[in-house]
Amino acid sequence: MNYHRYYPVDVVNGPGTRCTLFVAGCLHQCKGCYNKSTWKIDSGKPFTQAVEDQIITDLQDQRIVRQGFSLSGGDPLHPQNIAAVLQLVKRIKLECPDKDIWLWTGYTLDQLTANQRAVVNYLDVLVDGKFIQALHEPNLLWRGSHNQVIHKLG
Repeated sequence: MNYHRYYPVDVVNGPGTRCTLFVAGCLHQCKGCYNKSTWKIDSGKPFTQAVEDQIITDLQDQRIVRQGFSLSGGDPLHPQNIAAVLQLVKRIKLECPDKDIWLWTGYTLDQLTANQRAVVNYLDVLVDGKFIQALHEPNLLWRGSHNQVIHKLG
């Protein structure tokens, strides 16, 4: 898996203070996407064990307490991202059980494959659906267009 950006302290992508990872790869390529640079699966830089370890360290840091972890992109549920994302969310739940995990995807809940659902089993919140420019509303909380749904899973 590749990623574009990791924010160890983020207050925009979910509630509270969080760690946020923007992964590479998106098959949806929504018109009006604000993150087109993340569409290519081979863009960005490799997601390494060192980056994964840093996320865990940051989530456990008591100097800046994080409420949780957010995964966006690109699309974390892109078929080529599943293995690395699943490993990451499993590890977060094991080593940081008090942290919530949010994930944004262009797929809807009913479109998910069994492999994608395996990731969803570790999430607290899934924000699903493609960004639709005609349904864009700048004041929506944690989503870009009215069709997108915030599923509270945990």
